[in-house]
Amino acid sequence: MEFRARGRHSTLRLFIDRADGVSIEDCERVSRQASALLDVEDPISEKYRLEVSSPGLDRILFRAEQYRMYLGGTIDVRLTYAFDGRRNFVGRLVDVVDDELVLQVDEDEYVLPIEQVQRARVVPDFDEKDSNL
Repeated sequence: MEFRARGRHSTLRLFIDRADGVSIEDCERVSRQASALLDVEDPISEKYRLEVSSPGLDRILFRAEQYRMYLGGTIDVRLTYAFDGRRNFVGRLVDVVDDELVLQVDEDEYVLPIEQVQRARVVPDFDEKDSNL
């Protein structure tokens, strides 16, 4: 779940996932159910748009368990505060230890606390030999 507060243009985004993929019907069903629940509970006082979708290939990562699923893969991390003079890192996820990411960027290895991650996304690997494009 992600909420972007932007006044009249705020968005509540719900990401759903299944092992065999997410269909448009899945998104529609969850949207109807979530909309009904949100109307009753009314947890957000301002106007917003509700979006329901699959996380996609460049999925956003929120929790340590999600990061662990992509060990060895490339991720794009933006920190809340600068670390070692920078906020943006793109590299191979080497490990997740407790609540810290170990990220290999070129020849350097960084240990980044997950609590300082503003946003992290998987960088899809479109290996030419596996591409159908």
